[in-house]
Amino acid sequence: MKKLILLSTIFFLVFSLFSCKKFLEETPVSQGIAIKGTDSLHFKTASEIEAALSGVYSGFKNEYFELDYYVNGDAQSDDAYAGADNPANFQIDDYKLDATNSNVSRDWAYLYGIIGNANAVINNVRGIPDPALTITRKNQILGEASFIRAFMYFQLVQLWGDVPLQLKEVTTISASILPEIYPLLYPPRKPMSVVYTQIIADLDTALLYVAPTAPYKGFVTTGAVNTLLAHVYATQLPHDYAKVTQYCNAVIAGGYSLLPDYHQLWDNAHKNSSESIFEINYTGGSTDGNWGASMFRGTDWKKFNIPSNDLVKVFDSEQDTVRKAASIIFLDVTGKWSDTHWPQTNYPFLNKWHNFQQGSDQNYIFFRLADILLLKAEALNESGDLAGAAALVNQVRTRAKLANTTAANQADMRLAVEKERRLELAFEGYRWNDLKRNGRAIEVINSATGAGGVPLGYNLTQNRMVWPIPLAEMDKNANLVQNPGY
Repeated sequence: MKKLILLSTIFFLVFSLFSCKKFLEETPVSQGIAIKGTDSLHFKTASEIEAALSGVYSGFKNEYFELDYYVNGDAQSDDAYAGADNPANFQIDDYKLDATNSNVSRDWAYLYGIIGNANAVINNVRGIPDPALTITRKNQILGEASFIRAFMYFQLVQLWGDVPLQLKEVTTISASILPEIYPLLYPPRKPMSVVYTQIIADLDTALLYVAPTAPYKGFVTTGAVNTLLAHVYATQLPHDYAKVTQYCNAVIAGGYSLLPDYHQLWDNAHKNSSESIFEINYTGGSTDGNWGASMFRGTDWKKFNIPSNDLVKVFDSEQDTVRKAASIIFLDVTGKWSDTHWPQTNYPFLNKWHNFQQGSDQNYIFFRLADILLLKAEALNESGDLAGAAALVNQVRTRAKLANTTAANQADMRLAVEKERRLELAFEGYRWNDLKRNGRAIEVINSATGAGGVPLGYNLTQNRMVWPIPLAEMDKNANLVQNPGY
């Protein structure tokens, strides 16, 4: 019945517009799919396609990547509490999401919106007739857009599991092509394995065509592609540690190096450094300011992603003063707000984004070498190379002025790498997915403790390892099936 209603709606659209085959404005339909206002080609000139690619890149400066990416990766883990006063974030923090959660709905829309923009570039760049656009540049644009589409689908499968695979944009609606466009407008969910196959295909395309270097780290390069491939093979089941090692090696051979001082990563004076692989650049001000950084630090209002007691305890037990000081700052908020987790006189905030003023020029680093070194250490350990894993872990620990790891067997090294990633990459959006892919999320989260070692009482279950499909999308698309338990 729902399908008949949807078909009737499409017919109504078609005939109410007097059988017009092209539309002058984009009309959103579902999960970022839009009816594009075009003629036979989306773009005709080099400047038009370059502007379209810039629009795809601009997705990294929307609310998902300035705020929600870190809430999902850190507040959903044992590294941070939700903070602030947003009930939608409290649901994420407490593993009590429902299908009407506003963050769930907007993140779905943001990610599919970026995918829709990438699709328009991918599917049309090679048909542009402008002789000013060389085949080499066409291929680069194709590669960069393919990477970004893969990046977005990697976010989607980690959050929702099986998701619709949308690879084409709809440019025309008419009665004669309804059977062709209906699956595009209202796609079913595809198994994660199918989505991962497409992610890898997009990244293989990107690896063929993107440049090895760029003017700054905000452009996709082979280093970024190899980094994402390493993460994909480490995450999809079954894990392919040989592939993880292969792509980590490719990154390591790409000329990157650790900065000598961990603090330099965050002082905003070493942007696009030798350690950075993919970094979103901001110039600041009203037109290109990073408002997201102001969501995590400041005493004007209660902020998001408050560092957890458990994370602070691990920093302290490891005597990791270097990375603790760079990651967390304690301030006095007496008289401003109260919190069950921390006293007002010694209240923690994220410290990695040092320029936290509204509209700041604070860059966000999404990929950096230390992550790849530790990911390779994980792969080597799982492959039986304990010494090789230890050498990489020690390389990262040396920068943090810590002694070498004492892990003496595979099981101990597995936990040592997990802890090292937690401390090295704190508040960079990795922790939740690290726990998930290592099969440790339920155990770790349900045993998390707060102030004084009191259990926090989380009840994470297998069904809550993925999010619900947004109810609004379920209502629009009869072909979607809800995740179990929602």
